[in-house]
Order: sequence, then C-alpha cells, then structure tokens
Amino acid sequence: MAMQKAIDTFYRILEFLLIFLLSSMAVMVFVNVVMRYGFNSGLNISDELSRYFFVWLTFIGAVVAFREHSHLGVETLVMLFGRKGRIVCMILSNIVIIAVSAIFFWGTWKQAPINASMTSPVTKLPMIWIYGIGFFTGAGIVLIALERLIRLLTGRVTDEEIAAFAGENMSLEQLSERA
Repeated sequence: MAMQKAIDTFYRILEFLLIFLLSSMAVMVFVNVVMRYGFNSGLNISDELSRYFFVWLTFIGAVVAFREHSHLGVETLVMLFGRKGRIVCMILSNIVIIAVSAIFFWGTWKQAPINASMTSPVTKLPMIWIYGIGFFTGAGIVLIALERLIRLLTGRVTDEEIAAFAGENMSLEQLSERA
C-alpha cells in the first residue's frame, strides 16, 4: 500500500511537471510573439527553451499516458475476444512494447556520448539534457510494461485492467476524444 502511494505521488509530480512545461512553453512563445510584432525584437532563449520543453513534455507525457492506458490501441479488434484472447493480446502487446522501448533506451545510450559533447547554440546546455529524456521514457515504459507482463503471466491481472485495455471502461465522450 505504501509503495503504491509512493508511485501515485511520483506520477502526480510528473503531471505537475507536465503542467509546468506546457504553461512555460505557452508563456515563452506568447511573450516572444508579442515582442516580435510589437517591439521588433525577441528572446532567442525563448525559442530554444520552448522547443526543449516540448521534447520533455512529449516524452514525459508518453510515460504518464502509458501508465493510464491512454495510448492508441486497437480496441475494436480486442473487444471481439473473450477474457483469454484479451490476455493473450495484452501479453503480446507488452512484449512488443518492452522490445521497442528497450531499443529506444539503447539508442539513447549509444547517442549519449555525442549529445554530451555538443551544446545548444543559445543556452549552451549540453544536448544530453535535452535528448537524455529518452533514458527516462525508455526505462519508464519498460518498467511499467514488465510489471504488467509479470502480473499477466502470474494471473494477477484484474477485470478492470482488461476492460481498460479493451477500451470498455471509457464513456462515449472519452472514446470520441481518442478518435
């Protein structure tokens, strides 16, 4: 119970980080647009940081969305199967997700020395701070998928999780938002 509370707190912090990144990005772009059109000037750091915030927002958001079963799925196909068929689909999809995320992590690892040796043009940040987010995303998704796979293989998956995988736990409004 304490472990689950810690995990939930971690994801709550990530959600606040996502809010911070998105709002900061919006403010920087807005201020830059006003400065360019109103005062014929701009902040170069704003352009660069808003791009980096967008990268971080995307990759951190991918981990949060994966935890919440919010990524694209093929619910119309999965809904046709019974419980055992859905579990097989869940096992196969988690194996594929683990493989792809591990490759992504490995690619980030191989690219890290190059990114660590390069700096961004304006802020002079080492590029590993920008592209190193691939470590977090790759490892985060692998850990979530491994945990799900272990629970699937040991029979500890709940009907609620299977329904979430099949898209059955969503209202019509939520389903239309995903389309």
